Amino acid sequence: MKIKNKAAFHLSKDPILKKVIKKYPAPKWNPAGDLFQEIVENIIGQQLSSGPANTITARFVKLFDKKNKKFPTPKEILDIADQKIRDCGLSWAKVSYVKNLSDSVSKKTLDLEKIKEMPDEEVISELVKIKGIGRWTAEMILIFYLQRPDIFSCGDLGLCTAVSKLYNVDRKDLKIIQKISEKWSPYRSLACRYLWISLDNQ
Repeated sequence: MKIKNKAAFHLSKDPILKKVIKKYPAPKWNPAGDLFQEIVENIIGQQLSSGPANTITARFVKLFDKKNKKFPTPKEILDIADQKIRDCGLSWAKVSYVKNLSDSVSKKTLDLEKIKEMPDEEVISELVKIKGIGRWTAEMILIFYLQRPDIFSCGDLGLCTAVSKLYNVDRKDLKIIQKISEKWSPYRSLACRYLWISLDNQ
């Protein structure tokens, strides 16, 4: 298979990653949706596999829209009782995180439109000010929603596991993993996608 994509071609300079790129189809990038929704869904999905996360998210949306299509606004979330959100399957901590986020967006202490224009590290700095949003969540927002090209998350267990298996390094040795990832710059986000795909297909 001939590698035509510029980013994939750059990543293929790494012979180990080249094998992964040749083995699996190129990942597709979904068009960006609503940033508020994206962050809420990331909070709901923290420490959960995709199946349970999707189920809980669907229940959460259904609280506000019985047809399960329209995502709630920050005001709608603030106006609903905490217990009702908890009953969807969110932990009490996640209920407070979702409310914190909604409050910050409503008061404009977190300006989501401004965030879209900020450099990567500034985006992370702004998002982690909100209780319940850590660096990992901010990095996932950068990769999947803002589609920034050069993000690698050492806090992602899946990525560390994939690098550990492919490069025969200790999964907990973040310095080595970070160093390996640096040679993929400026296309580390695409490398992440391929690493996740490789892990899913093992």
